[in-house]
Amino acid sequence: MTASRFPDSIESRSSWAAALITTAILAISYGAPLLVVVGLKPITASLGTDRSIVALAGALVWVGTGMGGIVMGWVADRIGVRSTVVFGALMAALGLAVSTSGQVWALFLGHAILIGLLGNSAHFPPLVVYISRWFDRRRGTAVALISSGQYVAGMLWPSVFERAMTQFGWQATMLGYAVVVAAAIVPMAFFLQSPPQPSRAAAPVGLVGTRRSGRALGLPANLVQTLLCAAGFLCCVPMAMPAGHLVALCTDLGIPAAHGAAMLSVLLGSAFVSRLFWGWLADRIGGLGTLLAGSACQALAITAFTATQDEFGLFAVSAGYGLGFSGIVPAYVLAVRELFPSDEASWRVPTVLFISMSGMAFGGWFAGALYDHFGFYAPAFATGALFNLANLVVIGFLVTRQVREPRLPAVLPA
Repeated sequence: MTASRFPDSIESRSSWAAALITTAILAISYGAPLLVVVGLKPITASLGTDRSIVALAGALVWVGTGMGGIVMGWVADRIGVRSTVVFGALMAALGLAVSTSGQVWALFLGHAILIGLLGNSAHFPPLVVYISRWFDRRRGTAVALISSGQYVAGMLWPSVFERAMTQFGWQATMLGYAVVVAAAIVPMAFFLQSPPQPSRAAAPVGLVGTRRSGRALGLPANLVQTLLCAAGFLCCVPMAMPAGHLVALCTDLGIPAAHGAAMLSVLLGSAFVSRLFWGWLADRIGGLGTLLAGSACQALAITAFTATQDEFGLFAVSAGYGLGFSGIVPAYVLAVRELFPSDEASWRVPTVLFISMSGMAFGGWFAGALYDHFGFYAPAFATGALFNLANLVVIGFLVTRQVREPRLPAVLPA
């Protein structure tokens, strides 16, 4: 491993190589859930069911990813991240293949169990913990980079999927992408190396005290964990709504599906560009401060969706939404690493991600259910804004505790 230019740091060129490989893996892995987003209307018509049912199948990918991630984090610590990632790639590919059978139950089995619980769960949660152990000085930037793999997928795949579905149908497109997932991720997994041992010289005093006392921010550690989980659920409900329903919203307004797919790419592309800024900011103001700022930006953007109907306006709001919300999920990871000991990361980080992804699942389904009831999306976006306001209350309380707690520094590097 290349030596670090900081004598007390574990970071090196190998750290950034691991981050880039991980980003590439996630850029492929996160393409799988986008197939249901892009194909929401044709899949619904083909299966003869409600839009909320198909949206729920896609949403349950997030529940499965979060739930399975708690176990996969433990598994990766014992058998290695390489084998865990290979297993996840094979399960995700199998899930896409099963989903093409033309039955509603197969869509749920393929997405909730195979792609979510056994597939993506072996990628995102374990890989976030894995990369966080390669970095101590620029952990926020690194976690933001690899988390942006989701948005790289969002830039690359929606337009490709829309064109493929138009020409070959949604089932053939899913089968083709199953081959891509297995053929691309399995070889990349073999480049993942073991992370370095933590630098004892860089271990912060505040964190040692947290380990000894079982407290964080002057509160019981598990209470702080619970509040972070609640905040994650509340902010991810509105986060899922534009990402899961934007293409369908566009076609409802008479905007071509191809333009809707391009709009989704703009949203996720903006998120990719801004996520690096949010990571840089998190390294300077900490995870909780970044959460507060990112959630406030998301609240403004989700509200704007309720008042926007024309194509130009939706492109503008989509870009603004992507710029605002993209720093939130990496900031939760950084907050957990700042507030709790490193040896608890393998279960604390996946637990927060599980609850957050459950919020994504609920938000994706709930938006579809509200559409089925009202016949338009404005009530869904308005409800999302209320969830976002509740999130701001919880995060604001934690930030206040951090400011008032004199023994805990604003940013912890370990």
